Amino acid sequence: MRQVRIAALMGTIITITTDFGLEDAYVGIMKGVILSISPGATIVDLCHGISPQNVLAGALALEAAVECFPAGTIHLAVVDPGVGSHRRAVAVQGNRHLYVGPDNGVLTLALQKDPMVRAVSLTNSHYHRSIVSATFHGRDIFAPVAGYLAAGVDLAELGQPISALVPLPVPMVRRSPSMIEGEVIHVDRFGNLITNVRAEELSVLAQVNDFACLQVEIGSAHIPCISRTYSDVPPGALVAYVGSTDRLEIGVRNGSAARYLGASVGFPVVVRRF
Repeated sequence: MRQVRIAALMGTIITITTDFGLEDAYVGIMKGVILSISPGATIVDLCHGISPQNVLAGALALEAAVECFPAGTIHLAVVDPGVGSHRRAVAVQGNRHLYVGPDNGVLTLALQKDPMVRAVSLTNSHYHRSIVSATFHGRDIFAPVAGYLAAGVDLAELGQPISALVPLPVPMVRRSPSMIEGEVIHVDRFGNLITNVRAEELSVLAQVNDFACLQVEIGSAHIPCISRTYSDVPPGALVAYVGSTDRLEIGVRNGSAARYLGASVGFPVVVRRF
């Protein structure tokens, strides 16, 4: 790793999102690398429970959080099934935040909320650890880069500029004047089914701000309206609602919709106006 003296910017926030879990030392090692470079950084564990290699789940976690952090936050995301391959390692400056991670789509959804201003491929090895493992770029490339950014290194020093990133292939909804066809794109730890149907699409379908005129079909189940929250239905009943990330979700009050329906990612969902 390049040995330089850089005055750390006290209090710079670095979030970390990974699929590493907490059973092993990987996350703690990354934090050690960051703090060795920028000891004044504030590190926030955003999520380490992403299912292994699930790039979309990582992108959704980052998307949900990006608007909740102050400007200048550095978001480090390592959900990286292509580690050691020819996929690029990148750093990105958005309108409000900085991002570090693999160029595999994990940054796509966050950058839809915080559009890219400039980006670089992390080709300058002076800002990596001196020996780079083929299987732990989180420690050897991404964590050092996040630390140097927190310490004030400019993005341009980290590598060659690039004009576009690899997009994440998020499933698209199909729409007609009276119907939206979507699917489950994530199942959270409560068993809630998060879909790719966004609130603005429901507004267009409903033609009013009240979604009570919309009914939801998922598998063999029929939900007669979209509610505001779980307590709008009896305990144990299915409920459709717009969740905290402005997507249609299916839940069970005091239960798990995933278990109730036997549903998982890719399960079809239909919304109709009546």
